[in-house]
Amino acid sequence: MSVLELDRLCRETLRDHAFRKAMQTDPAAAIARYRLTEDEKRALLAGDVVTLHRMGVNDFLMGYLARFSICGLNIQTYSERIISAGPGGGH
Repeated sequence: MSVLELDRLCRETLRDHAFRKAMQTDPAAAIARYRLTEDEKRALLAGDVVTLHRMGVNDFLMGYLARFSICGLNIQTYSERIISAGPGGGH
């Protein structure tokens, strides 16, 4: 599992404006440089933050995806989904 890579990817969404734009327009191409498993790619591209949370991805960092409307997420959908992750969700 490459949880650290996913955490880095989320952090880069905040810091790197060109990467953020790529994530907004063509996320599948944007994530190609990251060493992710097929399950991680699938969950990320689907905006499946519950699965990502269960894999160990940092909830706070995933919030950047919602903040910038990436992978079908926005603040409301992210909040609803991460709360449904159960204990530990939303931290």
